[in-house]
Amino acid sequence: MRATLAARPIGVFDSGVGGLSILKALRAELPGENFIYLADSAFAPYGERDEGYVIERARANARQFVVGHRIKALVVACNTATAAAIHLLRAENPQLPIVGVEPALSPAAAASRTGQIGVLATRGTLASAKFGALQASLQSRARFVLMACDGLAEAIENDDTGKTEALCEQFVRALGPMGSQEGQIDTLVLGCTHYPFASRHIEAAAGSTVTLLETGEPVSRQTRRLLDASDRLNAQTQGKVQLLATGSDAGLLAAARRWL
Repeated sequence: MRATLAARPIGVFDSGVGGLSILKALRAELPGENFIYLADSAFAPYGERDEGYVIERARANARQFVVGHRIKALVVACNTATAAAIHLLRAENPQLPIVGVEPALSPAAAASRTGQIGVLATRGTLASAKFGALQASLQSRARFVLMACDGLAEAIENDDTGKTEALCEQFVRALGPMGSQEGQIDTLVLGCTHYPFASRHIEAAAGSTVTLLETGEPVSRQTRRLLDASDRLNAQTQGKVQLLATGSDAGLLAAARRWL
């Protein structure tokens, strides 16, 4: 029974291709696991939608994984969906280890020397109660400057390099002075799983002295811990990846070729 459970796949979903940044880290940490990645592209983007819409899509994706693919664990590879729905997904699927992503505010507070931290995220993530509580818990440790990056995830999703570069420069510069001196932002949190795929444009706008933080590695380590604790780790040496999309799969396959 344990061997059968361990052989089941891990479900990973995002509104589009951004969660591939999480999948890449998961595969590096857990090479023996089988993964099914779902890009909910027919219903994207999540980040600029209301909370009820995101909850409905997160529940639908979880049901598809549980009923259709009999997954052994679920990774919500989307900051917006994690903030809106992960507590409901856990309550509705108590048999399932579920890992979400959240902006790396705590690691940023620990890493920053100036105490000035910029956060690039979707409007939905920044407006969520979950994000608000996380920020409030760290207010005594750092000053967080928040930027809702409308359109950036969509530009990355569409592989629109020109628009992606322009938006990165616009949003980074709007945060304020960057650098290692007092009063300058020295750490940037990439609060959407799409944004690591634009990191070269963000770095170019922010400057070489600014540290960029994302969430792929912490998520992959937490997934390993939960699988190990529930005796679900797969002992095989090389797992498989299945890619699914609710919309056209052409963009997902092209992104996977580029980024995985």
